[in-house]
Amino acid sequence: DKNGTSKVTVKDTSRVVTFDMAGSISSTVWGLGQGDRLVGRDVTADFPGAHDLPVVTKDGHSIDIESVIALRPTLVLTDGTIGPIDVVEQLRDVGIPVVFVKNVPSFAGAASLAEQVGAAMGVPKAGDALAERISSEVAEVTQQIERFVPEDSGKKLRIVFLYIRGDSGVYYLFGTESGADDLIDALGGVDVASDMGWKGMRPLTDEALVKAKPDVILTMTHGLESTSGVSGLIDARPAIALTEAGKNSRIIDMADSDILSFGPRSAGVVEALARAVYSPGKGS
Repeated sequence: DKNGTSKVTVKDTSRVVTFDMAGSISSTVWGLGQGDRLVGRDVTADFPGAHDLPVVTKDGHSIDIESVIALRPTLVLTDGTIGPIDVVEQLRDVGIPVVFVKNVPSFAGAASLAEQVGAAMGVPKAGDALAERISSEVAEVTQQIERFVPEDSGKKLRIVFLYIRGDSGVYYLFGTESGADDLIDALGGVDVASDMGWKGMRPLTDEALVKAKPDVILTMTHGLESTSGVSGLIDARPAIALTEAGKNSRIIDMADSDILSFGPRSAGVVEALARAVYSPGKGS
């Protein structure tokens, strides 16, 4: 259960609904070869094969309980990032087994999630195999990227992850425990926000951005679109133009459903970002 103190009995995994903030649980179920059991998903589970599944979240941050119940699920898998929690727990009250998994935004967390979801779905061996595949594929890609990373730590690219919702005036820098730190480390860059001691998400200030001196800014595609692209972002936050990332327009965006969704596709995400970072303009 949510508190990790009571066991939840799962007798039937034929109709599964999954939801979390990053879409990681849905992609993990798919990676286990259990995609045909999914009958509902969150809006961020936006990957080939899942597009036709009903969405059970409203605006990506809250659950539509009526939509879930209407799908007659025999199992709900979530991590508590979609709520309100008391509403989610109402599903249990109507007799639907609700299993909470621990979903840490990191590569190690993705491997652990594979094991947890595999156990909940009744396919623990598949979960163990997927966990091993995620870890080995990420390690292999990271090793390949090391060829492009300067040996001199002082010459490594300074990278920040910027969360943008320009239409709402929301700008955050992501630090440790956000997932951005693991991603930047895999790219061989200096995670500037973490280096500055920032934890989680912090509102962006011009002073902090100039102090960070980023060479590269990573962000989500929809976020960049909300400022009408790179030029609009710089117009909205002129301090970006004072950084090397702004001067050279080294602002790299990736689909919201991919960039911080740790799971079976993690190695591909890192590889694609590495191409954009180290070989810009060459099909990345």
